Amino acid sequence: MASTFVTFPRPFFSVKPTTPSSSNQRLLGLRRTKWEPAKVVPQADRVLVRLEELPEKSAGGVLLPKSAVKFERYLMGEVLSVGTDAGVVDAGKKVLFSDVSAYEVDLGGDAKHCFVKAGDLLAVIE
Repeated sequence: MASTFVTFPRPFFSVKPTTPSSSNQRLLGLRRTKWEPAKVVPQADRVLVRLEELPEKSAGGVLLPKSAVKFERYLMGEVLSVGTDAGVVDAGKKVLFSDVSAYEVDLGGDAKHCFVKAGDLLAVIE
């Protein structure tokens, strides 16, 4: 009696190629791009903020882990550019905002930047 099972000389599943696809290569190219923050224009009521560095030590000299500092403090930064519906916030002002409302972006430089809605800004420091 003949066998009803089919045998395959190689595995049935397909093996993905190790080279990245063209869409992945485009995304990798975007990550390598450096943008000048002055040329990035936020849309609607958003503002682009350059974050100030968080302190690594407390006033008493205790080392602070970045995770603890980030979630226990509000963030401060300088407004670089403003969207058309942002209201009274101007570029060059220092602002205070919560890290929950910020969307951090990598513009390719050393400084950290984020987008924040103008309504989520807590204070303008003069």
